[in-house]
Amino acid sequence: MSDSQDYPVSAAAGAGTPAELDARLVSCRACPRLVAWREETARTKRAAFRDWEYWGRPVPGFGPADAPLVISGLAPAAHGANRTGRMFTGDQAGDLLFATLHELGLASRATATHRGDGLELHGVRVTAPVHCAPPANLPTTGERDTCRPWLARELQLLRPTARAVVVLGGFGWQAVMPALRQAGWDLPRPRPAFGHGVRTALTHTDGATAPLTLFGCYHVSRRNVQTRRLTPGMLREVLAEAAHTAGLPFVRPEAG
Repeated sequence: MSDSQDYPVSAAAGAGTPAELDARLVSCRACPRLVAWREETARTKRAAFRDWEYWGRPVPGFGPADAPLVISGLAPAAHGANRTGRMFTGDQAGDLLFATLHELGLASRATATHRGDGLELHGVRVTAPVHCAPPANLPTTGERDTCRPWLARELQLLRPTARAVVVLGGFGWQAVMPALRQAGWDLPRPRPAFGHGVRTALTHTDGATAPLTLFGCYHVSRRNVQTRRLTPGMLREVLAEAAHTAGLPFVRPEAG
């Protein structure tokens, strides 16, 4: 059944906790192109990682099940999370993200190298709307839609504690919006456009859940960092504001 496009819908809906969701997610084979790519990449490897046993499966979310702050990218990197099995671990994008979270007191260490490296997140869960590494780092709209039930269910399960979501990049922003709606959050009309530092408050359709604040942030990609489209200070500012909104204790960055 796990090779069916129906698997994400049925398997995600039946998960009662984030841990159970993660356990079901890693068996997903719903998108043939992504399955072929992630497994071929795991077989051929990159020369620098020829001694690694690649994960080569869908990459689950990472962080506590009662996190007030959620950070979402777009999809795992072929030789990053597809190798290590943990979101943003093992690539240059994760280097900046985890170093900044550590600086703010939201991660136990500044580096993320592999699943057993001891890294723990404090009040933060890192996830993505697409859980398999896509060719050219870009999933199709069909693959994005097929994978959506996993993130939607994750957001539902985090609803009692989640107070802020930081979305990294415009593609991720477009993909996260429908997942939020599927999880029961009302989206403004027109939908808010992506931009660095953009923020918008969302209410839940049940009328009782606390508001959720959505933050936009340029992606922590190597290109954005090298061109200084995103600087460490810019990332730190957005994450600190999101942590404050989520009610998390954090180390407030110094001005400048």
